[in-house]
Order: sequence, then C-alpha cells, then structure tokens
Amino acid sequence: MSSPTAAPSYAAVLRTPHACRTFGAALLGRLSYGVAPLSLVLAVKEATGSYAVAGGAMAVFGLTGVFLSPARARLIDRYGPRRVLPLMASVYAVLLTVLAGATAWSGGSAVLLTVLSAAAGATTPPLGPVMRTLWSTLVPDRPLLQRAYSLDGVAEELLFVTGPLLVGVLMKVAAPSAGLAVSAVLVLAGALLLVASPAVDGWGTAGQAATAPEGPEEPEGPEGPEGPFQGTPPRARSRLAGGGSGLRRAIAVTAGLGMGLGSLDLLVIAFAEEHRAAHTIPWIMAALSAGSAVGGLAYGAVSWRVSGRHRVSALALALGLVMAATGFAPHPYVLIAGAALGGLFVAPALTTAYLIADECAGPGARTTAGAWVNTAFNAGSSGSTAAVGLLVGHMPLPALFILAAAPVVLSAGATLIPSRR
Repeated sequence: MSSPTAAPSYAAVLRTPHACRTFGAALLGRLSYGVAPLSLVLAVKEATGSYAVAGGAMAVFGLTGVFLSPARARLIDRYGPRRVLPLMASVYAVLLTVLAGATAWSGGSAVLLTVLSAAAGATTPPLGPVMRTLWSTLVPDRPLLQRAYSLDGVAEELLFVTGPLLVGVLMKVAAPSAGLAVSAVLVLAGALLLVASPAVDGWGTAGQAATAPEGPEEPEGPEGPEGPFQGTPPRARSRLAGGGSGLRRAIAVTAGLGMGLGSLDLLVIAFAEEHRAAHTIPWIMAALSAGSAVGGLAYGAVSWRVSGRHRVSALALALGLVMAATGFAPHPYVLIAGAALGGLFVAPALTTAYLIADECAGPGARTTAGAWVNTAFNAGSSGSTAAVGLLVGHMPLPALFILAAAPVVLSAGATLIPSRR
C-alpha cells in the first residue's frame, strides 16, 4: 500500500541543483538512440537495395550494443565518465558519420556496412545507465530517487517515440543517411554536455547516501518501507553490495519483460494484418507508450510502503495477464485499449527494477548494475522477437499472446523466490 503522507513532487526533482542541466544533456544524447536504429535500416536498404542486408546490419548493431553494454559500463565505473564518455561518444559518432557517408550512394558493400554497424553498436556510450547513477548523487533521498527514476523512464519512453518521428521529418528533406549524421551530432553533444555538468564531480561517491541504512540497527523485518534491502544485516548487506540476489531478481524480471514486449511488437503487426487493419498498428504502439508514460508518472508520485521486490512482482504479473487477455480481442480497436492498459505497468516495473539494482550495487558498480538490467531487457526483447517470428502463421494468435505473456508471468514469480543465506 502507499503512504497517505504528501510525497515529494517531480518539480522537487527538477529543482534539485544541476538536475535540469544534467538530465537535459543526457536526454539530448539519448535521443540519438531513438534516431539511429531506424535511420540505419533505411540507409542500408537504400544503399544496397536489400532488406536482408539492412536487417543483418541492424541485427549486429543491436547485438554488439546489447552484449557489450556491461563491459562499457564497467569502464565508466572504473575510470569515471569524464575520462571515458567523451572518447566513447567520439568513436561512436565517427562510426555513425562514416556509415552515413558509406550509405549516401547506392552500391555500397554489404560486408563493409555490416562491419561498420557492428563496430558502432560496440561503442554505444551508456548514457542511460550513467544518468541513472547520477540521479543517485543528485537526489540521495530514496522517495525522491523513485520519482527521478520514474521521470527518467517516462522521458526515455517518449524519446523512442520522438526519434522515429524525427527520422520521418528528415526523410522529407534529405536522404536516410542524414539521420545517421544527425544521430552522431546528438550523441556527441549530449555526452560532452553531460560530463561538463557539476553533478559529475561527485561521481566517486554516487549513491552512498542512498544506500545508507536509516533508523535502528535492529529492523522489524528483512525489508524496510523504502526498499527491499533497507535494514539488511551487515554481512548480507556486504554481499548485496556486489549485486547479489537482488540484482539477479532485477535482471530476471527485466529479461521477462523484454521477452514479452519484444514478442508483442510482432504480434500486434500480425493481429492488425489478420484483421485487415494495418492502419491501427501505430495507434496500438502509441497506446502502449502513452499508457507506460501515464503509469510511470503516477507510480513515481506515490510513496510506497510495499517492498520493491513485491511491487515489481505484482506489476509484472498484471502486465502478463493483460498481455494474455489482449490476444482474445475481437477487433484492433479493442487491442488499442488493451495496449494502453498494459502500458500502465511497463514503466513502473522497469523503474522498480532499476531501483532494486541501484540499491543492491555498491557505489563503484552502479553503472554496471544498471547496464546489466538494461542488457537483460534488450536481450530478452531481441531473442523473443526472433522466436515468435518463427511461430507466427503456425499457431493461433491468442495462443501466441499467451506464450508471449508467459515469461512476464514467470519473472513475477522469480522475484519472490527467497534468497539464499
């Protein structure tokens, strides 16, 4: 249940010294991630005339980005963002610019474009995990940090809607390769502005206050009111500082969410085409994003007394049940409503998972912990999309919706498994 007392507002988050400047810089750079993928697919397709090459380039771009994300985050944790982010963002921007040039004319080498795409994905700077770590410095108060993470998640959701729209605008005045060049400018400018923020000065002590136990040494139970591990005995707390079971729970639930939502993207297309209503596809996906934004803002405005792992379990279960039910929608317009309802649980579930990971990780491993959660979501999404793609047309759509919801529901149960002592 939630606390009846007044909760800190989102305005309080933005009034925090250096918050607007830092957050704005991070969002500028992260807009690149909404622009680059679609621009890459369109540019490679135009240069080679092959959907297969375009799909392959996008696949290696995504895979190297996902699976090397923890390694890049470890570099940030070890050397700090001011030493690593400018170099990483510069290399990434150069590779995107080279890709823009290589796709600017037809007849480009498929091998070269694929190699460049893989290299660009491998050097993607982890601006999202870095910003979430900086939130721990800017707003060490746990209830306020929940609102910061909710605001961050909603803003990121909107960036991935805004990015493709920006690509559409660019295509009216320039070739698709221009989107890659714009993406390069965005990420480099955002990264440089981010590391110039005074918030980065306290990087070495990020989040120490957030994880410091409050109240008496002998808590009433293993879980305090503001987080899943507040009041944990010193030996257990030491173990959790390296991640421990809490981080594994966060990774498990985000992997399940990624699998379910990755499958949902493809199933929505199949559903709309089966009902001869392809025009509803953007509306269904927009409803999911809008629901997620509303849910994230509402969730962050509440002071929760229920522990993080119980909250994330309930949110994942609710999302899974809604996903399973939407497969029985009689018409795409009903699916729009179902997508909006399911979206209410997406941002809150991801926000809670990031909060759990942040609380479990030690001050020197926060970026890495956040990157692992992010990697789990993206890897789950990519893998499930490929798997469901093989099943579409061979199984009834309601059965596929239930199958897509299964990992989400299972992840809800996994978060409640007691940790080993």
